[in-house]
Amino acid sequence: MGVITQAVMVQAAIDINGMDHAQKVRLADEIAARPNLLASILVLPRMGVDLEELEVPLHILLVTFQAMKRSGHVWPIVSEDVQDRCMQRLTARARFNEGLPGDLAKQMVQQFCDEHPERYLLAFVYGYLGKHDLLRARTDPEKYLLMAALNLAECIADVGAKTSA
Repeated sequence: MGVITQAVMVQAAIDINGMDHAQKVRLADEIAARPNLLASILVLPRMGVDLEELEVPLHILLVTFQAMKRSGHVWPIVSEDVQDRCMQRLTARARFNEGLPGDLAKQMVQQFCDEHPERYLLAFVYGYLGKHDLLRARTDPEKYLLMAALNLAECIADVGAKTSA
């Protein structure tokens, strides 16, 4: 089981939704101490993601970071190596699922979600992306945004599992 509980995830989302712009900027300043997490989102405009769409992964990052703080867990820095390793796993999983029949692909995705170390974080990420109609990745920029957001959850699960074990 993960470090981020359902209650922590819900409260983190409530916290961020209740923040004004200045509070979000202060939280972003805290995130800047973990530059790889922020950089993985801020690079997206170079990949064609427009500023309006960029608000989605930024919101996911803010909620994720708030959940990390609320968990009471001591979180290590997510290194570039962790990000690369998690992205490789995520990409391999996506490629594998692409070749499966529809029902089997859905079953594999469901199994992945059920067994994910940070399943409440992952559920939030999928839910928020779905709310903004970004799960289908119709364009390359949407694909980059989707993968960056999902990789954020993968990285948090990776470092959380190592320090809670």
